[in-house]
Amino acid sequence: MAADVYRYKIGAIDVTVLSDGFRMVPVNGNYLSNASADDLAKALAAAGQPTDKMKNTYSPIVLKTGGKNVLFDTGNGSAAAAESNNERGTLNAHLAAAGIDRDAIDVVVISHFHADHVNGLLMPDNSKAFPNAEIMVSEVEWKFWTDDGEMSRASKGRMTELFANNRRVFDTLKRAVTPYAWDKEILAGVTAVGTPGHSIGHSSFVVSSAGKTVYVQSDVCNNVAVFAPYPDWHGFFDQDPPKAAATRRKVYDMLVAEKLPVQGYHFPFPALARIEKAGDGYRVVSAAAP
Repeated sequence: MAADVYRYKIGAIDVTVLSDGFRMVPVNGNYLSNASADDLAKALAAAGQPTDKMKNTYSPIVLKTGGKNVLFDTGNGSAAAAESNNERGTLNAHLAAAGIDRDAIDVVVISHFHADHVNGLLMPDNSKAFPNAEIMVSEVEWKFWTDDGEMSRASKGRMTELFANNRRVFDTLKRAVTPYAWDKEILAGVTAVGTPGHSIGHSSFVVSSAGKTVYVQSDVCNNVAVFAPYPDWHGFFDQDPPKAAATRRKVYDMLVAEKLPVQGYHFPFPALARIEKAGDGYRVVSAAAP
């Protein structure tokens, strides 16, 4: 099995974890808004990581459920692979390594509209990366990013850049999407749940089959060395940082109580783990398949 392809089962549902590579993110005084750069450096050092940069990994998954191949999030896109010398944007290469044809993806489920989740919907020439796939999006997320009034009120910088990128991607796709609602089964064995904060319509997913369950957390926790032990810290990338922190605690308390394994988009590959309490925060422990 290729090093960046990992397979397991949730009951009758086949799961394939695929790496979309990584990005080394420089650490500066603006990374956290309610903790200092020194606090962040200490947390990274305690985890045995460099203190001047963080490795941000990306791990989309494909589920085989109800006779359909379902891709959850699309990574940075093949254009990013060319720009980064295949450091990131490698999802399509790993799909091929796993024996999954892009044309065979029946559904793409988007958890939220940040670039590392939606840019892979397009090829470098702006053609559809998954030409036969229905694209499912959170109805809350869709309403926000397609609202011209919200776009006109967006703060300059990250938010205006996100609006521009989302309009670029989804206008190219002629806005052909299927909105999904929270707390409903959106596909066989897959229930969407609202986990807002990181973005206003950020979604996670409960995947269950034959008495087995895995919680697909999307971006509830972006870095295991930082936001698990310090869940109340506010990252610059969160649209509503206090809500993101509250959501993180709510989700992780539930995962601890119910002893559920979790699939994390930004966890170290293959990104399957369990959550444990650790002082006032949590610890992310690599886990075997359920």
